[in-house]
Amino acid sequence: MTLIKFKKGDPAFHPALSDFFDDFLSPAVFNGGRVSMPAVNISEAEDKYHVEFSAPGFKKEDFDVKVENETLTVSAEFKAEKEGKEKNYSRKEFSFGSFKRSFSLPESVNANAIQAQYENGILKIDLPKKEETQVSPARQIKIS
Repeated sequence: MTLIKFKKGDPAFHPALSDFFDDFLSPAVFNGGRVSMPAVNISEAEDKYHVEFSAPGFKKEDFDVKVENETLTVSAEFKAEKEGKEKNYSRKEFSFGSFKRSFSLPESVNANAIQAQYENGILKIDLPKKEETQVSPARQIKIS
């Protein structure tokens, strides 16, 4: 495969192809070199809340998860790996940057028991509910 270098507006490169690559590989797709806000799913079970961040390409060491003043804050920085030798790129669009998301926690969350794990590009955070706020299952009371 031959790689042809081109500059925007280069008459040697067909304008339709240039427009296609400019639109398809635009900064809007890659967010101008910044990591965009990861998508989040939040679900509730009887005994906990469960938060999932879609964050592929990170390492667990990139994340900072903390609770302060009833606020859960998740932040991460995606750093470019330093290579010993600089490459001669024709186009470089890998995204590096950071994000920070904060969520107000309900009073029912036991902040001391929060756990997090990162696996297969998903950061999973379990927010257990305090014992007294958990709904106990209905039970039949025998009348004597």
